[in-house]
Amino acid sequence: MQAILKNLGLDTVNPGAFNGEWMGSDAKLDSISPIDGKLIGSVTQATPSEYEKVVAAAQKAFESWRVLPAPKRGEVVRRLGNALREAKQDLGALVTLEMGKSRAEGEGEVQEMIDICDFACGLSRQLYGLTMHSERPGHRMYEQWHPLGIVGVISAFNFPVAVWAWNSALAAVCGNATLWKPSSKTPLTAVATTKIAQRVCKECGVDPAVFSLVIGKGSTIGEMLISDKRIPQISATGSCRMGYPVGEVVGKRLARTILELGGNNAIIVTPNANLDLAVRAIVFGSVGTAGQRCTSTRRIIVHESVRKELTDRLVKAYKQVKIGNPLSEGTLMGPLIDAGAVEDMMKAIVQLRAEGGEILYGGDKLTGADFPGGCFVTPAIANAKNQYKIVQEETFAPILYLIGYGKADAATPGMKATASANLWDVDEAIRLHNDVPQGLSGAIFTENLLEAEKFLSAAGSDCGIANVNIGTSGAEIGGAFGGEKETGGGRESGSDSWKAYMRRQTNTINYTRELPLAQGIKFGD
Repeated sequence: MQAILKNLGLDTVNPGAFNGEWMGSDAKLDSISPIDGKLIGSVTQATPSEYEKVVAAAQKAFESWRVLPAPKRGEVVRRLGNALREAKQDLGALVTLEMGKSRAEGEGEVQEMIDICDFACGLSRQLYGLTMHSERPGHRMYEQWHPLGIVGVISAFNFPVAVWAWNSALAAVCGNATLWKPSSKTPLTAVATTKIAQRVCKECGVDPAVFSLVIGKGSTIGEMLISDKRIPQISATGSCRMGYPVGEVVGKRLARTILELGGNNAIIVTPNANLDLAVRAIVFGSVGTAGQRCTSTRRIIVHESVRKELTDRLVKAYKQVKIGNPLSEGTLMGPLIDAGAVEDMMKAIVQLRAEGGEILYGGDKLTGADFPGGCFVTPAIANAKNQYKIVQEETFAPILYLIGYGKADAATPGMKATASANLWDVDEAIRLHNDVPQGLSGAIFTENLLEAEKFLSAAGSDCGIANVNIGTSGAEIGGAFGGEKETGGGRESGSDSWKAYMRRQTNTINYTRELPLAQGIKFGD
């Protein structure tokens, strides 16, 4: 561990605010590994006056950064991606130490950072506007896109560095400065990442306050951030509970938000499904990152004709999941983030049983020498109904709810659906899929074209991400990421998400000596 910290430029105690210089004189924040409950390192948090210094420096950095040609900004981001490539192993290991996801997932998260830097570099030469035909003779009309200013980035513990990169890489090539407030549960990864960005900016001769950092209490620093009129946009990732006040406070000052909030993601398994594929996708989606992804699979809506077979296969697969130290080779599931998350999972299981649900496998705390720290559990599989209150909520833990639809004798497993078979009640499955407050990610497993197309149609999934024959998690950076309803409606990463980080301007140029008005209006001589 000490070698990893040294390679990333971290000390035993690290200042938690950066505005071109490092500072932080408020209370010390300890980073405790969920793997063994031991101290990794500490961060001194920012005071309100230090927050003011960070914002002032970010504003100044923005004023010079915005006039740098976009391809030049893209070159800085490209070099940031290369620096992350060099640090991938160490930074990925720190993600594992601080957050608890497996070593492969930790390095995979850093790879997402690298990929979005590559994407953003190419984007820096493609910030296109449109040219429109004017109705007035001798006029040219077009639109262009300008930077917004400072983009505040609030990230969650479960993706402690990738979410920053999704936002910061795009915001940077669009000409914005970013101010990052990371989760207090994962401060060291934020400091390490900012140090990498600082070095790249210095090598490129640009103001490193373009990538600013402030670690502090949500009740003080967080409130200052979302209320700050100097920050025209807040991108916040976290729970729906967190998103409501953020949206309300930012909305009251008529600023912008990109909200990436909770998910209650379902997979529909029809009698036409390839169960080999479905089982693999379900296990990864529900167990990966110990169920602590916003895109984790929470619900399985399975046709009654294949329910027993799917259940048996899932229980067998769950029994083979290797749980333990995520730094160890072969570990598939590490710990939850802290003891509070374990307690939330146990309370959810109690509530599930009280509502009539049944645990089929797992749901236990793991103790003993192999599971130090008190944050390890066995992933749970449960029979449930979609209308249960606990099923309607997002429990950020590995609990998988099995929910049936259709009738057991409606079809023979393995048969191919026909239109006259009414697609084996796939409408009912879609209704159950959509009947939760959240709308992030969903999937269907079927080899029937009609079922697949219905799921992807306007009458199908109401989620921002809808997949066929792949799971709910593991989104690629090339597509826009985000969801609907209580998930917040924000979009990050690929496609045309860059437009969210810019302001649109419509321009009309008159190249005549006449002054015709639009809509043929005549106004005097």
